[in-house]
Amino acid sequence: MWIQILLVTGVILVGIFLARPAGGDSHLALRRLFMLGFVIVAIASILFPQWLSWLANLIGVGRGADLLLYALVLAFLVTVASTYRRNVVMNRKLTHLAREITLARAAAEDAARDAN
Repeated sequence: MWIQILLVTGVILVGIFLARPAGGDSHLALRRLFMLGFVIVAIASILFPQWLSWLANLIGVGRGADLLLYALVLAFLVTVASTYRRNVVMNRKLTHLAREITLARAAAEDAARDAN
């Protein structure tokens, strides 16, 4: 019983932490909905582990633990793909910014040289 309380508390705290705005989140509402769904399913799985086994059998997976593993692998792959896309966009913005700074410095140096 105490492990269930500890796990439910941990899931709720992590859910609250991950649902907080991180600045510039354009998809925050969708992320919060998914996080709420995750928290509800996680709490139900902790409090009623037989529910996960029932669901696994219903969809043709042998055990609830296997279903949980498959769901975690899928969530991991979605996270990796999302992080990769975000990094690509951030790197493009950083490259563009670095080019603009370099051109601005070159123009300022040219202007300073012409003034002398």
